[in-house]
Amino acid sequence: MLRLFRVLERLRACTEVSARNRHWTKIAELSVRFSSTKAAPRLRRMDYQDAICTLNTLQTNASALEQVKRERGHPQLQLQAMRGFLQRAGLKVEELDRLNIIHVTGTKGKGSTCAFTEQILRNYGLRTGFYSSPHLVQVRERIRINGQPIGKELFTKYFWQVYCRLEETKDAHGGSMPAYFRFLTILAFHVFLQEKVDLAVIEVGIGGAYDCTNIIRRPWVCGISSLGIDHTSILGDTIEKIAWQKGGIFKPGVPAFTVKQPDGPMKVLQERAEETGCSLSVCPDLEEYESESSFSLGLAGQHQRSNASLALQLSHTWLQRHFLTDPATSSPVEFSGVSPAQAFKPSPAMIKGLAETEWPGRNQTLKHGPVTYFLDGAHTTRSMQACVRWFNDIAPQHERKAGGPVVRVLLFNATGERDCAAMLKLLVPCHFDFAVFCPNITEAIATCNADQQNFNVSVENMLTRCLDNQQSWRVLNGQEEKPGAELLIGGGLPLVAERHSDTLVFPCILSALQWISQGRDSVLSDPNKCIIPVKPSISAKAAPLREAVNIHVLITGSLHLVGGALKHLDSALNS
Repeated sequence: MLRLFRVLERLRACTEVSARNRHWTKIAELSVRFSSTKAAPRLRRMDYQDAICTLNTLQTNASALEQVKRERGHPQLQLQAMRGFLQRAGLKVEELDRLNIIHVTGTKGKGSTCAFTEQILRNYGLRTGFYSSPHLVQVRERIRINGQPIGKELFTKYFWQVYCRLEETKDAHGGSMPAYFRFLTILAFHVFLQEKVDLAVIEVGIGGAYDCTNIIRRPWVCGISSLGIDHTSILGDTIEKIAWQKGGIFKPGVPAFTVKQPDGPMKVLQERAEETGCSLSVCPDLEEYESESSFSLGLAGQHQRSNASLALQLSHTWLQRHFLTDPATSSPVEFSGVSPAQAFKPSPAMIKGLAETEWPGRNQTLKHGPVTYFLDGAHTTRSMQACVRWFNDIAPQHERKAGGPVVRVLLFNATGERDCAAMLKLLVPCHFDFAVFCPNITEAIATCNADQQNFNVSVENMLTRCLDNQQSWRVLNGQEEKPGAELLIGGGLPLVAERHSDTLVFPCILSALQWISQGRDSVLSDPNKCIIPVKPSISAKAAPLREAVNIHVLITGSLHLVGGALKHLDSALNS
């Protein structure tokens, strides 16, 4: 086990140091310096991968991240700092008003709500911008124009424009540079302004009140998806405290909508709306809208219906406000208590938008021959409950068509302060034949894609978490712990850290997927992929996987895990 830690830490350290040194050297060589946002020359000397590696230097390392958490006593200073970085990048807060923003927060479903909303408004012929997080495979996914991640060339051009403005002014500001998410938020605003979008759908990162997206002054409409417990060290340890943070995106006179919430957080949202001076409406059930037939949603899962209803209200309100004959004469919508939002008759563009929405990694099914992957980035207990309902509904449908025995495999990881044991407990009734755990490392080799490098968590902590999850799974399944020896692959690199009965821990996502699929997934057997050899004794334990008619794999617990898996499973996301 110790050897596994050392090997992976060495690989990570080498990658991090080489990336940082190489790209800081190149930055020092830049001879072109500029500060004006109006006449910024395009920098051609650095490519996309250079930009990504430089972006990664803005990630907060694990120890510094802990310090940030300890110093979170004055969160309002975060927004003040964000305004300063925005100004240094050559942008003004007032310019963001031109983006005609829809601002969305929530604990679960906010990304899906944004995806529905963006697709609906794009169907009206509008040029849309969409900022979301995290990305699954490539960081460009976070910044979309007309539903598509911006191209590598466009990302590279705008990245260096913003980065160099910040770099040249840092000495006058104590050497400060914005952290990873702050930088990407500034970059998104810059891209949307330069690309002249008709509107921008902006998903909050964490919370709302002090999230760096909340420098927005005048959104056109705000939305709150389902609330739950998450990011407690930042947002608070009760759902009411979290609701207070989420309600921080409300703006005076700007209509706000929420899905149905429990009484406690709903009362807090009502108080926030009253303090702010804005209307707050509760979305109806999707069945209440006038429609000739039931709605078809592009995103699977019963829980998506409330997200779709919220998206209908957000898009409908945006269209009404934006296309008023004289917006200047329209009155701001003030607080008058929480009221039910009206269920209207959706237009054909809205119905089509809901049906055509795609949002990878959320209730997604991929069939690769005899191996079927069910992917969902659920990472809270409430979202895991929804994931389990979806899996229990869809997996039996596939199993009935199999015509023979099917092996169920769980591939799980969770990050941060999530309650892994609580999520795993929800997964026990799914009756998995194997439970596999791995960190969010795409490959245990130095050629890992820079888009998916994460310096915020040490490899040792990630692997320790995996072993803890393995033990939790065994306890939840009533299995007594048995001594197990470390298992090695050829060349001495430990592939499997430990194995007890039907549970295994792998050092990376690729090694886990290769063991699970047993060569039966042609995508993973591609000669261009590194095939990691496994000792015969370990291969023999996978006999059920080789003999089954089908293998069904649920990948969940973390969007980062799902993204790492999709990097290997869906080539379209790598282009």
